[in-house]
Amino acid sequence: MSINDDAAVPRDRRFGEEGGRLSYGGYLRLPELLAQQQPQSQAPDELLFITIHQVYELWFKLLLHELEVARAAMFGGEVWRARHLFERVHAVERVLVEQVEVLETMTPQDFLEFRADLAPASGFQSVQFRELEFLSGAKDPAYLDRLKDASDTELARLKRRLEEPTLWDAYLAALSRRGLPISDDEEIMGSLLAVARNRRSHDDLWQLAEDLLTHDETAAKWRMRHVQMVERQIGTKSGTGGSTGAPYLRGRTRMHYFPLLWELRAWL
Repeated sequence: MSINDDAAVPRDRRFGEEGGRLSYGGYLRLPELLAQQQPQSQAPDELLFITIHQVYELWFKLLLHELEVARAAMFGGEVWRARHLFERVHAVERVLVEQVEVLETMTPQDFLEFRADLAPASGFQSVQFRELEFLSGAKDPAYLDRLKDASDTELARLKRRLEEPTLWDAYLAALSRRGLPISDDEEIMGSLLAVARNRRSHDDLWQLAEDLLTHDETAAKWRMRHVQMVERQIGTKSGTGGSTGAPYLRGRTRMHYFPLLWELRAWL
C-alpha cells in the first residue's frame, strides 16, 4: 500500500493498532500529566493532597467551559441546550462535593507533616475558582489586588470575567426574548412570578431557573463541605495563604449567586 492508499481505508478502520495514529497516553499527554505531582516533603500523604487539588483544577476548567457554552446558549435562545449542559455541570459539582471525602482520609497529624511546606500557597489563590464565581455572578474586583501571586495572564482572565456577562445576565436575556420585562429588580421579580405561575407557556424558562438554582445550591454545598473539612484538619488555625482559615470560609457559605431566585420562593 502506498502513502496515498490511506485515503482508501474506510474511516471506521482508522483506529487502534490498525490505524497506528494516536496512543492513549499520547492523546491524554500522560507523561506530562503524571510528571506534575511534585511533593515538597517526604510526607506520604502529600501526593494525595496534590492530586486532589490538581483534579479540582481540571474540573474547574471543564466547568468554566460548560458554563460558557450554557451562557451562549441562553443568549442565543437555545434553552434546551443550556439545560442539557447544566445537567453535566450539576453532575461535576456533585463529584466536587464527594471528592472532599477522599481528602478527609488524611488525618490532621498526616497533614501537619507537610503543611508548613505549603506556605504561602493556598486554595484562596485558585484563579479558576474565582473565575467560576465571577461567571456565576459573584463579582468582586478586590480579589485582583489580593491575588498577589497571580500571573499577568491570570489577572487578565479575571478582569475579562469582571467585564463579561454573567449566567444571570444570560437568563435575563432568555426572559426578554419571551417578551418578559427585565429593566429592574421589581420587573424581574414580576417576570419570574409570571414564569412560575404559567408553566404551560414558560415551563422551559422555569426549569432553566431551577438549573441555575441547583448550580447555586451545589456550589454552596461544596463551600460548606470544604469548610467542614478544613475545620476537621486544622481547627481554627490561620490558612497557609494568610486568611483566617475556617472562619473566612464559613463566612462565605451563605453567599448566593442568584438571590432573586431564592427570594422568589417567598412570593409564590
